[in-house]
Amino acid sequence: MSKEYRLETKCIQSGWKPKKGEPRVLPIYQSTTFKYDTTEEMGRLFDLEDSGYFYTRLQNPTNDYVASKIADMEGGVAAMLTSSGQAANFYAVANICQAGDHIVCSSTVYGGTFNLYGATLKKMGIDCTFVNPDADVEELNQAFCENTKAVVAESVANPALVVLDIEKFAGIAHAHGVPLIIDNTFPTPVNCRPFEWGADIVTHSTTKYMDGHAMCVGGCIVDSGNFDWEAHADKFPGLTTPDPTYHGIVYTQKFGKGAYITKATVQLMRDLGSIQSPQNAFLLNVGLETLALRMERHCYNAGRAAEYLVAHEKVDFVNYAGLPGDKYHALAQKYMPKGTCGVISFGLKGGREAAIRFMDHLELAAIVTHVADARTSVLHPASHTHRQLNDEQLLEAGVTPGMIRFSVGIENIDDILEDLEQALKFA
Repeated sequence: MSKEYRLETKCIQSGWKPKKGEPRVLPIYQSTTFKYDTTEEMGRLFDLEDSGYFYTRLQNPTNDYVASKIADMEGGVAAMLTSSGQAANFYAVANICQAGDHIVCSSTVYGGTFNLYGATLKKMGIDCTFVNPDADVEELNQAFCENTKAVVAESVANPALVVLDIEKFAGIAHAHGVPLIIDNTFPTPVNCRPFEWGADIVTHSTTKYMDGHAMCVGGCIVDSGNFDWEAHADKFPGLTTPDPTYHGIVYTQKFGKGAYITKATVQLMRDLGSIQSPQNAFLLNVGLETLALRMERHCYNAGRAAEYLVAHEKVDFVNYAGLPGDKYHALAQKYMPKGTCGVISFGLKGGREAAIRFMDHLELAAIVTHVADARTSVLHPASHTHRQLNDEQLLEAGVTPGMIRFSVGIENIDDILEDLEQALKFA
């Protein structure tokens, strides 16, 4: 944008900029293909000699305008939408890793991501070492190998709600010549801007707060443009050596700061095709317009709910960094002074059985395999999102058998508290 607007304005104004006589609202380019007048014009697009649209699997105007909005909100140089947050997390790593490589990942990441990096990538020949995000620098350094290509973590872990020391992890990653990839789904750029603390790449499950209405699954990858791939050229040959599938193009030389996202688009999206539909991108953009307003309400409501729960006689523990007594309160104040998110995790003194009774008696809050939308919802991670993990892996991920993930919506807080109160009577 010609003027550097504040984030609340970017939520609305970034991305689509209508010219005279064009639609005021971002249109849906619901087309698989785009017409050209000559074979030469189309050929130059396939050779990456010209920019433009020719097939929606690679690029689509609706998607690109929304991606550019998210990039602007995060302070990045470029972004790419994907079909889901999991696709974004996979592409973010696969874009710079191949068989024989290794990554370091925080052990408290979302259960699906834990399985993606710890099991599925391993089958593809990419190994992963999981580390305690609270470990000291010396211990974290021991996780690196000669073939390590990235460090991956979540700004706020789902559902353990660990707040990452982004600056510490960025320093360690850069000391080993690799980028730091941060999943910033829970706080969103409204509350946390990882690039300002040294992170290099950000991913999102746009399915959550960004979408806000629980209608569309989607993901996004944003590149800061700050990591110097050429300075570590031997580690990242996919970016710094000729690509034979595009007549020997070297991405870093031809596209500069746009190299990472360009490669992800024209190579990974071309071959794997996990695209976000233009319809979903349009609806995501509608959600982004109110993101700043909603995050403020989510954080207020979650703070009130956390205060209520921590004082309740049947509650054993509450994880919410907005609470002054929380283990991660100081880190949250550093990285997310406006609030973390609307998600709370807590346990009941009666354990797993009490948690089930409590959840089954909620009336306003719904048991759904979702989190972080406008409606209050609840989930039992050990039985649901982390069900594929064994007991040891559950503890490593910060998930106890009785833990409840409570996603506080934007309804009236008194109604939410009354629902908690009546359901706790059965716990």
